[in-house]
Amino acid sequence: MNQEYDVVIIGGGTGGYVAAIRASQLGLKTAVVEQGKLGGTCLHAGCIPSKALLRSAEVYANTKNAEKYGVIAPEVGLDFQKVQARKEEITERLFKGVQHLMKKGKIDVYEGKGSILQTKDVLVKLNEDDQEVILIAKNIVLATGSRPRTLPGLEADGEYVMTSDEALQMQELPESILIVGGGVIGIEWASMLVDFGLSVTVIEYADRILPTEDKEISKEVQRLMKKKGVKIITGAKVLPETLEKGEGVSIKAEQKGKETSYSADKLLVSVGRMPNIKGLNLENTSVVVERAFIKTNEYYQTNEPNIYAIGDVIGGLQLAHVASHEGIIAIEHIAGEDPAPLNPTFVSKCVYSSPEVASVGLTEEEAKEKGYQVKTGKFSFRAIGKALVFGESDGFVKLVVEEGSNKLLGTHMVGPHVTDMITEAGLAQVLEATAMDIANTIHPHPTLAEAIGEAALAVYGKEIHA
Repeated sequence: MNQEYDVVIIGGGTGGYVAAIRASQLGLKTAVVEQGKLGGTCLHAGCIPSKALLRSAEVYANTKNAEKYGVIAPEVGLDFQKVQARKEEITERLFKGVQHLMKKGKIDVYEGKGSILQTKDVLVKLNEDDQEVILIAKNIVLATGSRPRTLPGLEADGEYVMTSDEALQMQELPESILIVGGGVIGIEWASMLVDFGLSVTVIEYADRILPTEDKEISKEVQRLMKKKGVKIITGAKVLPETLEKGEGVSIKAEQKGKETSYSADKLLVSVGRMPNIKGLNLENTSVVVERAFIKTNEYYQTNEPNIYAIGDVIGGLQLAHVASHEGIIAIEHIAGEDPAPLNPTFVSKCVYSSPEVASVGLTEEEAKEKGYQVKTGKFSFRAIGKALVFGESDGFVKLVVEEGSNKLLGTHMVGPHVTDMITEAGLAQVLEATAMDIANTIHPHPTLAEAIGEAALAVYGKEIHA
């Protein structure tokens, strides 16, 4: 007998399971269809496992430098098997937590591949015994996520060429690695692997790494990555046809008309992500796909009024916290509520390299392109006592404000623990605060967040510790 639901969500990643919980809260009978494990890419092949590895790399690097803190640790070793075991333990604990939330919300979970038979029928090919069930859904939410993008000729083989998926499963570290792509994922891996002691080279097509960040942030991150030992090549086009495998890998890249060969033990391709829409049978619907992504309105509704799509599968800001928020908006719209559309300038973005990067709102360049007359306030962590105590005083906080009104347009940080600090700026963005509102907020001493207050004062030329 076919099951009937108010909402069937295809994809149990961060966006999908959060949408399911919100649907349950609103009294909607809900099912989630997930081919792999609940939690999706973020939990099992992205955010969480990579941050677990980054933390181990940070501890290892800090321990090697422990003497500057007065701690003598003459023999510092690395057991990468234990590093991987810790990563798996963390993901498994969180996975069990998500399973518990599904049971708590009385949400039915179908382990299998979901596809659309008709606009209100979802076919599920169960993982177990290849059985099939049909779910009759008043509404469908597509939350199938994404996968690492590759380049023709640089497909992952698991031995020499990897994406982040394969890299997360490495059981031993190579001595050297080439990373194609200097975006967020590429820089996080570069930071992690150089801290683990590898020789790391990053090749980026754009004229700077982290090209979507404020230019001053990109410049500072590049300086600090080089200081850590990462070799960075920008404005370079990788030539996949020159790839050679054998004793490691080698490949050529063209930079200003000149070809240069680069070699390492392994190569990591980090050039973005592609949406998972294959096998959804969207041809059975009027859902529109543009440039491989599903097209929706501001409430994540497709051309089929009862079919919604959220997360990486629709493009835009491919971030776990964005997918979650999109899921909540979609479900509330289904339930007949009046959710506020997501404002991209309210979304905080983080890079978990060492040092970290965090931003919210417009960059200085974007603000000028939009016609704003802008001024900025900037303050270095070198003058912040807590940063000196931590032994991490590189980096700065930069505020971008509108001339005249001093309304905050954007905040950009590079330095210690800035991913934990950005939410203050995010709240200020939502509240349409001015730089003086931030300056008048008393920041406790000693904290890293004092840099935000000082940067706000710097907008007016009133910084105290400069």
